[in-house]
Amino acid sequence: MASERRTFAIISHPDAGKTTLTEKLLLTGGAIHLAGEVKARGQARRARSDWMKIEQQRGISVTSSVMTFERGGVTFNLLDTPGHEDFSEDTYRTLTAVDSAIMVIDAAKGIEPQTRKLFEVCRLRSVPIITFVNKVDREGRDPFELLDEVADMLALDVCPMSWPIGMGGQFEGILDYATGGVARPEGGSKEFLGTIDEDPAIPDDFAEQAELAREAYPDFDIEAYRGGDLTPVFFGSALKNFGVVQMIEAIADYAPPPRPQPAGEELIEPGRDEVTGFIFKVQANMDPQHRDRIAFMRLVSGTFKRGMKLTPSGLGKPIAVHSPILFFAQDREIADTAEPGDIIGIPNHGTLRVGDTLSEKNDVRFTGLPNFAPEILRRVALKDPTKTKQLRKALDDLSEEGVIQVFYPEIGAQWIIGVVGQLQLEVLISRLSAEYKVEANLEASPFSTARWVKGEQAALNEFESFNRPNLAKDRDGDMVFLAKSPWDVNYQQEKNPKLSFGTTKER
Repeated sequence: MASERRTFAIISHPDAGKTTLTEKLLLTGGAIHLAGEVKARGQARRARSDWMKIEQQRGISVTSSVMTFERGGVTFNLLDTPGHEDFSEDTYRTLTAVDSAIMVIDAAKGIEPQTRKLFEVCRLRSVPIITFVNKVDREGRDPFELLDEVADMLALDVCPMSWPIGMGGQFEGILDYATGGVARPEGGSKEFLGTIDEDPAIPDDFAEQAELAREAYPDFDIEAYRGGDLTPVFFGSALKNFGVVQMIEAIADYAPPPRPQPAGEELIEPGRDEVTGFIFKVQANMDPQHRDRIAFMRLVSGTFKRGMKLTPSGLGKPIAVHSPILFFAQDREIADTAEPGDIIGIPNHGTLRVGDTLSEKNDVRFTGLPNFAPEILRRVALKDPTKTKQLRKALDDLSEEGVIQVFYPEIGAQWIIGVVGQLQLEVLISRLSAEYKVEANLEASPFSTARWVKGEQAALNEFESFNRPNLAKDRDGDMVFLAKSPWDVNYQQEKNPKLSFGTTKER
């Protein structure tokens, strides 16, 4: 049943505790049996949800992957999103494939720039948000202050669903408003081991605080939450297991089942008979033993069965999907059927690209998966010039994944790569060497930003004849204007009113 599906993501600033919460959710859901403490205890137990080399070195999730678990008859699909400040478009696109999100906030820091950026993306698609204030077992800011910050900075109504009894050294547990019980810390490590005090004695000052919070903020309203106007707030500590079960239950009870997806003018409902879906991410080399490439598809409607023929919009001819993959962290299982809201992996050799719509009849096109104008442009210089062919293949693969964008200048031989964040450059160099055995350096390029140029052919030709040194083609062959500064862009826009210089390009 599609209504038993919950597809969600966790968004946060680096180090707010997203990976730990992910682990604990999977552990509670029974998907992994030993949460790999994020603090390193030998290589064997590094966090299971961060899989690429650079992630293991730096302890951050860079590639968004998918983890599936079941609990109480509900199937949860958790999409992991990079929380690092230099995340890529990958993150943005992952958020187009979910129906709701959990926002993790560090109790000591409140809302940080990254959380805010990701939140804006959720707002664009009115994705409902559940807030988790993490690390309340450490010294943190006043809970009222945190709630007000969420309300003010994100313009959301907040509704506390639980309340911390003290923080840091004074921490005595978490009061659950729904049941009136308090989850208590136990043992030397002060973690939650399942003891709930049904008739708790709460020190007066904390009892007053909790009562005041309940009175001061609006009651929970499921319609307001699903419309993206209100966020329920839970307090807890992922590391010490406080609030983890409440998060899973909240997603099961309140989060929306699979939502309809926009395709131009119409909305495709999950109840439609035809199987439709879209590719929101392509990942190369998930399994170092096989040079494979997996396209992640969000199923929007219909019941998918293994071996079905689906037509990708980019290709026009049907492909048979023989070995679709379901994801349980590192262990992949072959899927026989999938329902709307599920994410399946389709192994392929470069036929599927991000933004492709797959359908049985090939008359649906899902919209809203853009490319973004890169903010950092670099030239690629090979250490060994004989490897030009391998470099081209690697850059094509990686640009297809959305890690980088590649531009081929009209004049000059050196390719230019564009990224949205600095970390993608490190990912690029590290993957070129680890996966493609290509050693390359990145050199400064004279350009600072890129714009997609569109307009009538005559105007384009004239523009091209004057600006050839600053023009390139992207991998679809579309014209790109490489600008040395924002001033350049404005100048060209004024000079060429018939042309548009776009910062995004719909796929």
